Amino acid sequence: MLIVDILAAAGEAAPQNKFGFVEALQAGGFISYATVVILGIMSFGSFYILFTKWFEQSKINRQFGVVRTSFWKAPTIKEGVTKLEKNSAWRQLVEDGIVAEEQHSKMTDELEAHDWLHSALARSEASINARLAGGLPFLATVGATAPFIGLFGTVVGIYRALIAIGLAGSASIDKVAGPVGEALIMTALGLIVAVPAVLAYNFLQARNKRIAELLTGFSSDVLANITSKGAVKPELATASAAKKPAPAAPAKPAPAKS
Repeated sequence: MLIVDILAAAGEAAPQNKFGFVEALQAGGFISYATVVILGIMSFGSFYILFTKWFEQSKINRQFGVVRTSFWKAPTIKEGVTKLEKNSAWRQLVEDGIVAEEQHSKMTDELEAHDWLHSALARSEASINARLAGGLPFLATVGATAPFIGLFGTVVGIYRALIAIGLAGSASIDKVAGPVGEALIMTALGLIVAVPAVLAYNFLQARNKRIAELLTGFSSDVLANITSKGAVKPELATASAAKKPAPAAPAKPAPAKS
């Protein structure tokens, strides 16, 4: 029993940790909690946008494979559009081009079909790019403001440390460790939230630029096909036919020996 009493007394006398994360938030009060909540919302929103936009971009890239393999092999562009997925960016471009062609035939003013179709496809392409860019401003805002929100918590923590020093009359470690630790935590949280947001913004922006290039090329091919009444198709549509090997010529019979 003596050993148990000694261990119990030592446990009661052991110093408690008053400088953990939860203790720092409790010491900081409302400002610390508000800062952590704001940074948490920013972090959740950043990762949500990253994964949803990445999935959307991957879907568009996957659908482009159908454009290369099936769409341009159709006899007409109206038959080819049925091979594309509904509500896809590629189908939207083709359908808008077909509608613009039908609208031009109903116009009474003299307007070149090429100009009308080009403007219609440009509007469709711009709407797709705008939809892909949705959410990126939030990532840019988080990357630019999160460090300063964390810095605000840092300033408040340092201010509280100075007040504790003034009230105690001395800069003892037990008076300043809590507020200074809280300040450092806020700085770290601001960076932890901002860095992934900046990386996600640059990653998604680069993929959007690649998709925009594909959309521009596809839009030009659709415009050429419609204005030429289906006579002009991209090279990828005829490449498979051009690469087909010619049938082997029948072997010549060997000359008969005399």
